[in-house]
Amino acid sequence: MFRRAIFLALATATLAACGAVPSGPTRSPQSAPRPVAISPDAQMCLAGLSDAGSRFSPLPDRFDGPGCAVTGAVQLSAVRGDRTQLGISNIGPVECATAQAFAAWARFGVDRAARQILGSPIERIETMGSYVCRNVAGTERRSAHSRAEAIDIAAFILADGRRISVLGDWSGDSREEREFLRVVHQSACKRFGTVLGPDYNAAHRDHLHLEIGGGSFCR
Repeated sequence: MFRRAIFLALATATLAACGAVPSGPTRSPQSAPRPVAISPDAQMCLAGLSDAGSRFSPLPDRFDGPGCAVTGAVQLSAVRGDRTQLGISNIGPVECATAQAFAAWARFGVDRAARQILGSPIERIETMGSYVCRNVAGTERRSAHSRAEAIDIAAFILADGRRISVLGDWSGDSREEREFLRVVHQSACKRFGTVLGPDYNAAHRDHLHLEIGGGSFCR
């Protein structure tokens, strides 16, 4: 039933974007709003994300310049943990396959590690954003962020109130917190093509960069 609801919602969004037949001069196609994509591949990805227990809204495609686009993306509001929903803060548009990888990592790699190592489940994951039209630092190559295929993770809020941050706890005093951050980093490497953290360079001292593409690069 939920898959059918997604399809109907997407179809409604598409029809709404088309609008009524205008009575006056028509606008150029370029100025019309782009409908939410409902291709078979998009439907399958959205259905899988829904089956995983994530809360999200499909987003219309958007093109912001050479190499910068949001296509087949969603706005995540929560993902499923083993026992409860996990909140997400400061996240923007995320390409659907990236959102699926993130949801699986949050449940199986983060929430379970927090309970096993820190004795408390996760309540919220703090991010530093996802989509931004920019190049990889120091290069002329577009970042995966410019395609909404990357998420930067800053911290984890536990149900017992603790906040475990990459900046403050990667090399902090608590052995358990250091272990937790390294476990979730290694877990991310099993689901994302590129994972960068504080051991990679100074630019990543305060976050974990999770990127769906890029082959297999874990630092």
